Amino acid sequence: QVQLVESGGGSVQTTGSLRLSCAASGYTDSSYCMGWFRQSPGKEREGVAVIAGAADINYAESVKGRFTISQDYDKKTMYLQMNSLKPEDTAMYYCATTNSYCSYVTRLRLNPRDFGYWGQGTQVTVSP
Repeated sequence: QVQLVESGGGSVQTTGSLRLSCAASGYTDSSYCMGWFRQSPGKEREGVAVIAGAADINYAESVKGRFTISQDYDKKTMYLQMNSLKPEDTAMYYCATTNSYCSYVTRLRLNPRDFGYWGQGTQVTVSP
């Protein structure tokens, strides 16, 4: 069974940058989706970015042009480079995987319900 561990969260000021990492243990495959999600107090968990293989990537509109998702299969690690951070990016960030073949629809809709395996989360706080 796959286990996911996030790291790299912290506190930054507006326009700052952070790089999140998600280390996976257990079997992984390039056909599986891995993604970043976030949740603020009182809000539903929302999709940030999803990756399946090197080229199948999708971003939420709110982070396009600022965040970059990537994956190192040798290290079994996924990353989220976050630049030009805004206070509205403040949230607990989670990585997740489908741990099974991931369809085009799943990659497109960034729905947390499509992902069955989750990390414990890492907090990102952006101050004005």
